[in-house]
Amino acid sequence: MKVAIFGQYYQNDTRPIIRDIFVFFNKNSVELVIEEHFLKILYEEKIVAKPYKTFASHKDLDRSFDILISIGGDGTILKAATFVRDSGIPILGVNAGRLGFLAKVQKENIESFLQIVLEKKYTISERTLLSMESIPANTEIAINFAMNEVSVSRKDITSMITIETYLNGEYLNSYWADGLIIATPTGSTGYSLSCGGPILTPEVNGLVITPIAPHNLNARPLVIPDNTEIKLKVSGREEQYLVSLDSRITSVSNNAELVIKKAPFKINMVEILEETFLKTLRNKLLWGEDKRN
Repeated sequence: MKVAIFGQYYQNDTRPIIRDIFVFFNKNSVELVIEEHFLKILYEEKIVAKPYKTFASHKDLDRSFDILISIGGDGTILKAATFVRDSGIPILGVNAGRLGFLAKVQKENIESFLQIVLEKKYTISERTLLSMESIPANTEIAINFAMNEVSVSRKDITSMITIETYLNGEYLNSYWADGLIIATPTGSTGYSLSCGGPILTPEVNGLVITPIAPHNLNARPLVIPDNTEIKLKVSGREEQYLVSLDSRITSVSNNAELVIKKAPFKINMVEILEETFLKTLRNKLLWGEDKRN
């Protein structure tokens, strides 16, 4: 078995998690390939000592890998996806962060879940991605896909922006707001949720359009089919506004048009029976905590 490992080091929580993972895989003679920067940190912190093969970009990962283990929170998984891209390598998240909708494996159950991985007794959840089909000139976007959301927002001043929105060429609305979020089902539990958007289960073939602090108060989040082409034209008092693909942010000139569509590939997330999406919702959002239940 060949496993790629990517992570972020947190001084207090991550050390025992990382050690458990390395001890388990080494004990079971699994070939480990570690992200270059992460391995450097592990050597500096004296968490590991033996030499390991490394990877530094998506070009170093191919279909010979059985799985990628992401150690951290959901943000770490989003970064891991930039290494995996269209290779089809499944990602398993080990939660060393806080909330963690994507990072399913909790630190208390690492060994039992890694045994499931070793025996390949898991299923795959395919996650829809978004990409920008039309990118304005002089815009720096090195990685043109998003697993959670594409969002536009105001940049340097407190004035609202206006976002003209078209679906498959038909005018939908002009949002007066701080911004607008286009979220995938995966991203529906993130930024969109905090702005009042609905939760979509991962298998739903839909997207969510969620305004950020809209001034037109009757503007509500909207669920649309994921094969919809979305065109945005943003205007306002500023010369530029912000566009983000997950955590990657760039500036775009006022009145530029963005065209957003479903990406031509998906990210494979490892699903373990004991940690389903619905169970995660109950645990993370405290559903059922009412004493009457």
